[in-house]
Amino acid sequence: MKNLRDVPSPGPEAYDRARTALQAAMGEPVATVVRPKRWFSWPKAGVAAVGAAAVAAAVVLGTSGGSVPAGPAPRAVEAQPAVEAPLVKLASAVKAAGTQPGDASLIINTKFGLDGKPDLSYTLYTDKGQQFTGDSMKTLAHAVAKGDAEPAQQYDKNAMAAARLAANGDVDKARIAMITASSNALGVGLSPEEADKAWADAQAETAELFRKIGKPVPAPKPRPTGKDLENLINNHLWSNAEHALFANAADAEVRAGVLKLYATIPDMIVGKTSVDGQAALSLTVPPAILGGSADVLIINADNGLPIREEITSAEPVKHYVVNYKSSRVTLADVAAGKI
Repeated sequence: MKNLRDVPSPGPEAYDRARTALQAAMGEPVATVVRPKRWFSWPKAGVAAVGAAAVAAAVVLGTSGGSVPAGPAPRAVEAQPAVEAPLVKLASAVKAAGTQPGDASLIINTKFGLDGKPDLSYTLYTDKGQQFTGDSMKTLAHAVAKGDAEPAQQYDKNAMAAARLAANGDVDKARIAMITASSNALGVGLSPEEADKAWADAQAETAELFRKIGKPVPAPKPRPTGKDLENLINNHLWSNAEHALFANAADAEVRAGVLKLYATIPDMIVGKTSVDGQAALSLTVPPAILGGSADVLIINADNGLPIREEITSAEPVKHYVVNYKSSRVTLADVAAGKI
């Protein structure tokens, strides 16, 4: 993927098309959310290469294993069923503290792969909604200095707006907005007739994409119902909210909104832990909403900033870790390499 960096960038819709193709190829319902690109150092790739890049990202999700040198493992102290109070209380404190000075949020991801070496990626999300990425401080500074922002995506705007809505009190409305930030193939909030049409339209889009790339068209799938539908809805909520957090964690309003939305996920476990001397909370997602995989997000207990995420795939069983550092910065400082 790194060798593709000189290929022209795709249009804003290319990533979504690749994600849709990947979902269908994996035999999953078209509405299942795949980890957003913020997780990896996502180089600029031509449209023809985006499908392969998406598959590569999925392979990384399932094959990064072995011994992971991610620092001292979190020490579990106490776990309790998730209730609204802990995360909502933290969200209120985060919002009251406000956002630190600056005009952008910087988050540095350190992912440990099969070779045990750290793979860093940098994401800068500005208060104006621009996004800059790089695989080093130098490449990020160069992108900012040139004004080489990533193409704006409606998905990013929707996820940020949903988080802010939750932070400011309307959690029920924000929950629907976050679930549907990328699409509403599941028909959340729609009438039965509208929901069936939304699902059929999504299936048709997937079929058309497969025709365009010369692949066999997958058989249509019935719209999920019951517990399957509930799990997919919570899958969207978790993944879309996490996307907002990982892009713009240093914005207190976005962070507070994400915490409030996470408090609405049934059966999530909130545990007390510590990481490198920091008091922390571990948020463990119910495996049912992740297809049997395990996902534990560890956040600072005092300010809600993400510290680490540990993912274990369902089959084959592989484990990997991503560490996070978030801060408020100014574009001028980043362009000058002063971080």
